[in-house]
Amino acid sequence: MSKALTKSQIAGAIAEKAEISKKQATAILEIIANLAYKNAKNSFTLPGLGKLVLVHRKARQGRNPATGETIQIKAKKVVKFRVAKAAKDAILGAK
Repeated sequence: MSKALTKSQIAGAIAEKAEISKKQATAILEIIANLAYKNAKNSFTLPGLGKLVLVHRKARQGRNPATGETIQIKAKKVVKFRVAKAAKDAILGAK
């Protein structure tokens, strides 16, 4: 299995395709990341890739796997990424 691309490698690929400097490509990546952080509460969509959404999990009963004891798990907010159908089809192949 190959290694994941680094930020520098992604910026380099973007710079090459868009014919811009690597520094500009890195700045664009940072702008997109900051936009995602600020707007994740309302959901942030990257067209063709997916959507960041804030999900509220309810309080629930859980079990300690070591002792089998029942415990109460508090309600909390979590961030999820929902992959777009176009991305799934491109990666896995259309059915």
